Amino acid sequence: MHSVVTTQNLRKRLPTKKGFYEAVRGIDIEISAQEIFGFLGPNGAGKTTTIRMLTTLLPIDDGEAWVAGFNVKTQARKVRTKIGYVSQQGGTDRTVTGREDLMLQGGLYGMTRAATTKAANELIELFSLGECIDRLVGSYSGGQRRRLDIALGMIHKPKVMFLDEPTTGLDPQNRANLWEQLRALKKEGVAIFLTSHYLDEVDYLADHLAIIDQGQIVAVGSPSELKRQISGDIITIGAPPEDLEQAMHILQQQNSVKEVSRDNQHIRLAIEHGATALPQLLRLLDKAKITVTTSAISTPTLDDVFLKKTGYALRE
Repeated sequence: MHSVVTTQNLRKRLPTKKGFYEAVRGIDIEISAQEIFGFLGPNGAGKTTTIRMLTTLLPIDDGEAWVAGFNVKTQARKVRTKIGYVSQQGGTDRTVTGREDLMLQGGLYGMTRAATTKAANELIELFSLGECIDRLVGSYSGGQRRRLDIALGMIHKPKVMFLDEPTTGLDPQNRANLWEQLRALKKEGVAIFLTSHYLDEVDYLADHLAIIDQGQIVAVGSPSELKRQISGDIITIGAPPEDLEQAMHILQQQNSVKEVSRDNQHIRLAIEHGATALPQLLRLLDKAKITVTTSAISTPTLDDVFLKKTGYALRE
Protein backbone atom coordinates (compact mmCIF):
# COMPACT_ATOMS: atom_id res chain seq x y z
CA MET A 1 0.00 0.00 0.00
CA HIS A 2 1.19 3.54 -0.71
CA SER A 3 1.76 6.01 2.13
CA VAL A 4 -0.84 8.69 2.79
CA VAL A 5 1.05 10.36 5.65
CA THR A 6 4.84 10.67 5.79
CA THR A 7 6.99 12.82 8.06
CA GLN A 8 10.75 13.26 8.16
CA ASN A 9 12.47 14.80 11.19
CA LEU A 10 9.35 16.80 12.09
CA ARG A 11 10.03 19.45 14.74
CA LYS A 12 8.11 22.18 16.57
CA ARG A 13 9.12 24.69 19.24
CA LEU A 14 6.49 26.35 21.41
CA PRO A 15 6.94 29.54 23.46
CA THR A 16 7.17 29.58 27.25
CA LYS A 17 7.73 32.36 29.78
CA LYS A 18 11.44 31.52 29.74
CA GLY A 19 11.80 31.21 25.98
CA PHE A 20 10.95 28.08 23.99
CA TYR A 21 10.75 24.35 24.45
CA GLU A 22 10.84 21.69 21.74
CA ALA A 23 7.42 20.03 21.87
CA VAL A 24 8.09 17.74 18.88
CA ARG A 25 11.64 16.55 18.40
CA GLY A 26 12.44 14.84 15.13
CA ILE A 27 9.43 12.63 14.44
CA ASP A 28 9.39 10.15 11.54
CA ILE A 29 6.01 8.58 10.67
CA GLU A 30 4.69 6.58 7.72
CA ILE A 31 1.00 5.65 7.44
CA SER A 32 -0.54 3.53 4.69
CA ALA A 33 -3.92 3.94 3.04
CA GLN A 34 -6.87 2.20 4.72
CA GLU A 35 -5.02 1.90 8.03
CA ILE A 36 -5.80 2.98 11.59
CA PHE A 37 -2.61 4.45 13.00
CA GLY A 38 -2.47 5.00 16.76
CA PHE A 39 -0.40 7.77 18.33
CA LEU A 40 -0.10 6.79 21.98
CA GLY A 41 1.34 8.86 24.79
CA PRO A 42 0.60 10.77 27.98
CA ASN A 43 -0.86 14.26 28.03
CA GLY A 44 1.80 16.78 27.02
CA ALA A 45 3.86 14.26 25.04
CA GLY A 46 3.46 16.11 21.71
CA LYS A 47 0.50 14.26 20.19
CA THR A 48 -1.76 17.27 19.61
CA THR A 49 1.13 19.45 18.42
CA THR A 50 2.01 16.83 15.82
CA ILE A 51 -1.55 16.46 14.58
CA ARG A 52 -1.99 20.24 14.36
CA MET A 53 1.09 20.50 12.16
CA LEU A 54 -0.10 17.71 9.87
CA THR A 55 -3.51 19.38 9.51
CA THR A 56 -1.86 22.76 8.62
CA LEU A 57 -3.06 24.44 11.83
CA LEU A 58 0.49 24.99 13.12
CA PRO A 59 3.51 25.87 10.95
CA ILE A 60 6.28 23.28 10.80
CA ASP A 61 9.55 24.61 12.23
CA ASP A 62 11.80 21.97 10.73
CA GLY A 63 11.54 18.73 8.79
CA GLU A 64 9.06 17.72 6.09
CA ALA A 65 5.58 16.25 5.97
CA TRP A 66 3.37 14.95 3.17
CA VAL A 67 -0.34 14.19 3.57
CA ALA A 68 -2.47 12.62 0.82
CA GLY A 69 0.32 13.24 -1.67
CA PHE A 70 0.82 16.95 -0.90
CA ASN A 71 3.58 18.80 0.92
CA VAL A 72 2.14 20.26 4.14
CA LYS A 73 4.49 23.28 4.05
CA THR A 74 4.02 24.31 0.43
CA GLN A 75 0.63 22.87 -0.52
CA ALA A 76 -1.43 23.49 2.62
CA ARG A 77 -4.62 24.41 0.73
CA LYS A 78 -4.56 21.12 -1.22
CA VAL A 79 -3.86 19.17 1.99
CA ARG A 80 -6.97 20.68 3.61
CA THR A 81 -9.18 19.45 0.76
CA LYS A 82 -8.05 15.86 1.35
CA ILE A 83 -8.28 15.58 5.13
CA GLY A 84 -10.86 15.58 7.90
CA TYR A 85 -9.96 16.77 11.38
CA VAL A 86 -11.77 16.34 14.69
CA SER A 87 -10.16 18.14 17.60
CA GLN A 88 -10.54 17.25 21.27
CA GLN A 89 -13.14 20.03 21.64
CA GLY A 90 -15.08 19.14 18.48
CA GLY A 91 -16.66 21.54 16.01
CA THR A 92 -20.42 21.19 16.27
CA ASP A 93 -22.79 24.17 16.41
CA ARG A 94 -25.18 23.49 19.29
CA THR A 95 -27.75 26.03 18.11
CA VAL A 96 -28.70 24.14 14.92
CA THR A 97 -29.79 20.60 14.15
CA GLY A 98 -27.29 17.92 13.25
CA ARG A 99 -28.58 17.83 9.69
CA GLU A 100 -28.17 21.60 9.33
CA ASP A 101 -24.64 21.30 10.70
CA LEU A 102 -23.77 18.70 8.06
CA MET A 103 -25.29 20.76 5.24
CA LEU A 104 -23.35 23.85 6.34
CA GLN A 105 -20.11 21.90 6.47
CA GLY A 106 -20.64 20.58 2.94
CA GLY A 107 -21.25 24.11 1.71
CA LEU A 108 -18.02 25.30 3.29
CA TYR A 109 -16.17 22.69 1.23
CA GLY A 110 -17.84 23.97 -1.95
CA MET A 111 -20.06 20.91 -2.41
CA THR A 112 -23.38 21.23 -4.20
CA ARG A 113 -26.56 20.88 -2.15
CA ALA A 114 -27.39 17.58 -3.85
CA ALA A 115 -23.91 16.15 -3.18
CA THR A 116 -24.02 17.33 0.43
CA THR A 117 -27.47 15.81 0.99
CA LYS A 118 -26.30 12.46 -0.41
CA ALA A 119 -23.12 12.46 1.69
CA ALA A 120 -25.03 13.54 4.81
CA ASN A 121 -27.56 10.71 4.45
CA GLU A 122 -24.76 8.17 4.08
CA LEU A 123 -23.00 9.48 7.20
CA ILE A 124 -26.22 9.59 9.22
CA GLU A 125 -26.61 5.88 8.53
CA LEU A 126 -22.93 5.04 9.04
CA PHE A 127 -22.78 6.75 12.43
CA SER A 128 -26.30 5.76 13.59
CA LEU A 129 -27.47 9.38 13.92
CA GLY A 130 -31.00 8.91 12.57
CA GLU A 131 -32.70 9.17 15.97
CA CYS A 132 -31.20 12.59 16.78
CA ILE A 133 -30.19 14.20 13.47
CA ASP A 134 -33.15 16.61 13.31
CA ARG A 135 -32.84 17.74 16.93
CA LEU A 136 -30.77 20.71 18.10
CA VAL A 137 -27.19 19.58 18.70
CA GLY A 138 -27.34 21.15 22.16
CA SER A 139 -29.69 18.33 23.21
CA TYR A 140 -27.31 15.54 22.11
CA SER A 141 -25.58 13.16 24.51
CA GLY A 142 -21.77 13.12 24.57
CA GLY A 143 -21.65 10.04 22.36
CA GLN A 144 -24.10 11.46 19.80
CA ARG A 145 -22.21 14.74 19.61
CA ARG A 146 -18.87 12.94 19.15
CA ARG A 147 -20.30 10.83 16.31
CA LEU A 148 -21.60 14.02 14.67
CA ASP A 149 -18.14 15.61 15.08
CA ILE A 150 -16.63 12.76 13.06
CA ALA A 151 -19.41 12.88 10.47
CA LEU A 152 -18.69 16.61 9.99
CA GLY A 153 -15.06 15.77 9.30
CA MET A 154 -16.13 13.13 6.77
CA ILE A 155 -18.69 15.10 4.73
CA HIS A 156 -16.27 15.83 1.86
CA LYS A 157 -14.98 12.21 1.73
CA PRO A 158 -11.39 12.84 2.86
CA LYS A 159 -8.56 10.42 2.23
CA VAL A 160 -7.16 10.86 5.73
CA MET A 161 -9.07 11.42 8.97
CA PHE A 162 -7.26 12.97 11.95
CA LEU A 163 -8.91 12.29 15.31
CA ASP A 164 -7.45 13.91 18.43
CA GLU A 165 -8.50 11.98 21.57
CA PRO A 166 -11.90 11.13 20.03
CA THR A 167 -13.33 9.23 23.02
CA THR A 168 -12.19 11.46 25.89
CA GLY A 169 -15.09 11.99 28.27
CA LEU A 170 -17.28 9.22 26.85
CA ASP A 171 -18.68 6.43 29.01
CA PRO A 172 -17.54 2.83 28.25
CA GLN A 173 -20.63 2.00 26.18
CA ASN A 174 -20.29 5.08 23.96
CA ARG A 175 -16.54 4.47 23.61
CA ALA A 176 -17.11 0.91 22.42
CA ASN A 177 -19.82 2.09 20.02
CA LEU A 178 -17.52 4.71 18.53
CA TRP A 179 -14.73 2.16 18.16
CA GLU A 180 -16.94 0.01 15.95
CA GLN A 181 -17.89 2.98 13.82
CA LEU A 182 -14.22 3.88 13.33
CA ARG A 183 -13.55 0.33 12.15
CA ALA A 184 -16.45 0.69 9.72
CA LEU A 185 -14.91 3.94 8.50
CA LYS A 186 -11.66 2.13 7.79
CA LYS A 187 -13.58 -0.37 5.64
CA GLU A 188 -14.84 2.60 3.61
CA GLY A 189 -11.20 3.16 2.55
CA VAL A 190 -10.26 6.01 4.89
CA ALA A 191 -6.88 6.15 6.64
CA ILE A 192 -7.30 7.19 10.28
CA PHE A 193 -4.67 8.95 12.39
CA LEU A 194 -5.80 8.53 15.99
CA THR A 195 -4.18 10.15 19.03
CA SER A 196 -4.97 8.68 22.43
CA HIS A 197 -3.68 8.04 25.92
CA TYR A 198 -6.05 5.09 26.37
CA LEU A 199 -4.10 1.83 26.15
CA ASP A 200 -7.10 -0.38 25.42
CA GLU A 201 -8.31 1.93 22.66
CA VAL A 202 -5.07 1.87 20.69
CA ASP A 203 -4.57 -1.86 21.34
CA TYR A 204 -8.02 -2.64 19.93
CA LEU A 205 -8.16 -0.21 17.00
CA ALA A 206 -4.66 0.37 15.67
CA ASP A 207 -3.07 -1.62 12.86
CA HIS A 208 0.19 0.13 13.70
CA LEU A 209 1.12 2.63 16.37
CA ALA A 210 3.86 4.91 17.57
CA ILE A 211 4.53 5.59 21.24
CA ILE A 212 5.56 9.18 21.86
CA ASP A 213 7.14 10.55 25.03
CA GLN A 214 8.51 14.05 25.60
CA GLY A 215 8.25 14.90 21.92
CA GLN A 216 10.08 11.82 20.63
CA ILE A 217 8.90 8.49 19.24
CA VAL A 218 10.24 5.69 21.44
CA ALA A 219 8.61 2.68 19.74
CA VAL A 220 6.85 1.85 16.46
CA GLY A 221 5.05 -1.31 15.35
CA SER A 222 1.80 -3.21 15.56
CA PRO A 223 0.37 -3.71 19.08
CA SER A 224 1.22 -7.44 18.95
CA GLU A 225 4.77 -6.78 17.70
CA LEU A 226 5.46 -4.32 20.49
CA LYS A 227 4.03 -6.58 23.19
CA ARG A 228 6.19 -9.47 21.94
CA GLN A 229 9.23 -7.38 22.90
CA ILE A 230 8.32 -8.12 26.52
CA SER A 231 9.28 -11.75 27.02
CA GLY A 232 7.24 -14.08 29.22
CA ASP A 233 4.66 -12.94 31.78
CA ILE A 234 4.38 -9.86 33.97
CA ILE A 235 4.28 -10.33 37.74
CA THR A 236 3.28 -7.40 39.92
CA ILE A 237 4.09 -7.58 43.64
CA GLY A 238 2.95 -5.01 46.18
CA ALA A 239 4.72 -4.42 49.48
CA PRO A 240 4.99 -1.68 52.14
CA PRO A 241 7.15 1.23 50.88
CA GLU A 242 9.83 0.56 53.50
CA ASP A 243 10.27 -3.02 52.21
CA LEU A 244 10.33 -2.33 48.46
CA GLU A 245 14.06 -1.73 48.13
CA GLN A 246 14.96 -4.96 49.94
CA ALA A 247 12.33 -6.91 47.99
CA MET A 248 13.61 -5.58 44.71
CA HIS A 249 17.19 -6.54 45.62
CA ILE A 250 16.10 -10.12 46.38
CA LEU A 251 14.03 -10.47 43.21
CA GLN A 252 16.78 -9.08 40.96
CA GLN A 253 19.05 -11.95 42.00
CA GLN A 254 16.74 -14.62 40.57
CA ASN A 255 17.81 -16.14 37.25
CA SER A 256 14.21 -16.44 36.03
CA VAL A 257 13.65 -12.67 36.28
CA LYS A 258 14.39 -10.90 33.00
CA GLU A 259 13.52 -7.30 33.88
CA VAL A 260 12.62 -5.44 37.07
CA SER A 261 11.10 -2.02 37.70
CA ARG A 262 9.23 -0.39 40.57
CA ASP A 263 7.09 2.54 41.62
CA ASN A 264 6.13 3.71 45.13
CA GLN A 265 4.00 0.66 45.90
CA HIS A 266 4.74 -2.15 43.45
CA ILE A 267 7.51 -4.10 41.80
CA ARG A 268 7.04 -5.33 38.22
CA LEU A 269 8.88 -8.37 36.93
CA ALA A 270 9.17 -9.70 33.38
CA ILE A 271 9.57 -13.43 33.87
CA GLU A 272 9.22 -16.72 32.03
CA HIS A 273 6.49 -19.09 33.26
CA GLY A 274 4.98 -16.68 35.75
CA ALA A 275 2.52 -19.16 37.27
CA THR A 276 5.37 -21.48 38.28
CA ALA A 277 7.72 -18.70 39.40
CA LEU A 278 5.31 -16.67 41.55
CA PRO A 279 4.99 -19.14 44.48
CA GLN A 280 8.78 -19.46 44.63
CA LEU A 281 9.23 -15.69 44.69
CA LEU A 282 6.62 -15.28 47.42
CA ARG A 283 8.41 -17.89 49.56
CA LEU A 284 11.67 -15.98 49.17
CA LEU A 285 10.06 -12.74 50.29
CA ASP A 286 8.32 -14.46 53.20
CA LYS A 287 11.66 -15.94 54.31
CA ALA A 288 13.07 -12.38 54.33
CA LYS A 289 10.07 -11.31 56.48
CA ILE A 290 8.77 -8.99 53.74
CA THR A 291 5.00 -8.57 53.77
CA VAL A 292 3.45 -9.01 50.32
CA THR A 293 0.27 -6.91 50.10
CA THR A 294 -0.72 -7.88 46.54
CA SER A 295 0.46 -10.16 43.76
CA ALA A 296 -0.79 -10.69 40.22
CA ILE A 297 0.21 -12.31 36.92
CA SER A 298 -0.69 -10.89 33.51
CA THR A 299 0.42 -11.07 29.90
CA PRO A 300 2.37 -8.06 28.57
CA THR A 301 0.39 -4.91 27.72
CA LEU A 302 1.20 -1.70 25.87
CA ASP A 303 1.74 -0.12 29.29
CA ASP A 304 4.54 -2.62 29.86
CA VAL A 305 6.03 -1.63 26.49
CA PHE A 306 5.80 2.04 27.47
CA LEU A 307 7.45 1.29 30.81
CA LYS A 308 10.29 -0.56 29.12
CA LYS A 309 10.90 2.24 26.62
CA THR A 310 10.57 5.25 28.97
CA GLY A 311 11.18 4.01 32.49
CA TYR A 312 7.71 4.83 33.80
CA ALA A 313 4.17 3.62 33.24
CA LEU A 314 1.88 5.50 30.89
CA ARG A 315 -0.86 5.46 33.54
CA GLU A 316 1.40 7.56 35.76
